[in-house]
Amino acid sequence: MAKRIVWSEDAYQDMVQIFSYWNNRNKSNLYSRKLNKLFRDTLKSILKNPAIGRNTNVENVKRIIARDYFIIYEESESSLTVLRIWDTRQNPNKLKYGVANDY
Repeated sequence: MAKRIVWSEDAYQDMVQIFSYWNNRNKSNLYSRKLNKLFRDTLKSILKNPAIGRNTNVENVKRIIARDYFIIYEESESSLTVLRIWDTRQNPNKLKYGVANDY
């Protein structure tokens, strides 16, 4: 059975904020579209090879870096749930998944 990608509300809101920022800054959605492709390609890579993610301090939660962003996710037998998309240039102490000390 193929796993499906599920987006949490937090991850969805993260993407909305990221894309909105870049759309306003660049006066174009071209960069946001490239980021969206990067995020989706990274998630497809995780589905093909789940071991590529690094553990966090929360059990069953992993993260992977995609350019300047952490994609934080939880894997189950049937799905890959994206929990957050986190800009690594933010204060890492604001994130609850324990990625601050291990870039």
